[in-house]
Amino acid sequence: MCPLLKVIKAEAANFRTTSIRAGHARAGEATRSCGRSPNAWRVGEGGVNACSKTAAKTELRARARELRGEGKTYDEIVEALGVSRSSVSLWVRDLAPPARPRRKPDWGPYRERTRLAREEAKAAARAEVGCLTDRELFIAGVALYWAEGSKSKPYRIDESVIFVNSDPDVIEVYLAWLQLLGVDPGRLRFRLMIHESADVAAAERYWAELVGDGSAAFGKTTLKRHNPATVRKSVGEGYRGCLAVKVLNGADLYRRIEGWWCGIVGVGKRRQRESPA
Repeated sequence: MCPLLKVIKAEAANFRTTSIRAGHARAGEATRSCGRSPNAWRVGEGGVNACSKTAAKTELRARARELRGEGKTYDEIVEALGVSRSSVSLWVRDLAPPARPRRKPDWGPYRERTRLAREEAKAAARAEVGCLTDRELFIAGVALYWAEGSKSKPYRIDESVIFVNSDPDVIEVYLAWLQLLGVDPGRLRFRLMIHESADVAAAERYWAELVGDGSAAFGKTTLKRHNPATVRKSVGEGYRGCLAVKVLNGADLYRRIEGWWCGIVGVGKRRQRESPA
């Protein structure tokens, strides 16, 4: 080999060895300064070393946890720091979610619209009824009694005509029906049933004024014993108990009522069978 070529190869090998040793020396210095292993040391193209990157990431993590403590969401932290959502989740997932006060919804406008719609529907339906003929009131009264009145059972024959309800409007319709049937008002007896914790005297006055009869037609009020463990909704000034209306010597009337109801049921069944499928 040419002596000159040997000299060039020797110089090149020496240069490579010197460069490698210098790189190892710099890696050792970086390891001592930032606490990382020599294998983790790398020199980037822009001159930014791993130690600087670690310091920046540590600062971002601390800032992310600080923002989370202030009640920021993941998206707000991502936007503020310019990092990925996965990094934010890794940094702050051990922190409790921020407590956010719930805004109480304003139901006022919705309830007002619902109230107006309800009143409009009721007014329209009331207009559809118009005036009732005697036959229409008769049919309505039969159905009303069979729904709310006392009924004889196969195992307990009782042909009494007793109607009980707490709704004063229902009571007035029932009394109008009895009047239509020609029942003498002198045959009617009334009895109040009410909880003992209510204003009994006020309730007695209310029902007496409603039926328009003297106190002689009213029997002794039945008081229901108050049970503190029971949560009752029917309380307050609007609670007046239930009024029982009995027709004396009503066996014959009861048999007619039962027959009328059977007639209504028969017509209903026949219409059901004849209606197209």
